[in-house]
Amino acid sequence: MIKEWATVISWQQGVAQLRCEQRSGCGSCHASSSCGTSILNKMGADSAHQLKVESKHPLVPGQRVEVGITEASLIRSALLVYMLPLVGLIGCAAIMQGWFNTDLAAACGGLMGGVGGFMLARFFARRIGNDREYQPVILQVALPPSSFYLRRDTPSRD
Repeated sequence: MIKEWATVISWQQGVAQLRCEQRSGCGSCHASSSCGTSILNKMGADSAHQLKVESKHPLVPGQRVEVGITEASLIRSALLVYMLPLVGLIGCAAIMQGWFNTDLAAACGGLMGGVGGFMLARFFARRIGNDREYQPVILQVALPPSSFYLRRDTPSRD
């Protein structure tokens, strides 16, 4: 199970809208001050992803929840999104190269195969997108921010 903490934006009729902040792998490395990847991550805009997750329990804005998705569904999704266009690109380029024996035909075949693979991946992603297996679930719910309070004991002045 892949787990990540998210912040509740809203909760209505059993559906919570959550915001997940994207974390970079950089920051814990000793070479982060001189690393090119770390510098590029600092230059880019901070991105936050929003998602909707079913929740039986009422949630309040600002509350933190832990969401999770199974590794198998994540791997299948990644294979669908990355491998299908790549296989289409290489396969169609090889077929066109074999038929016409020119580099221009191979380039056109690769372009058509890549676009076709992307369109096919998009079609399959829409079909499986609503499948429960591919939906994130709430694993843990933290206490709402309103449940914490600070009590300051004033020292007695004797």
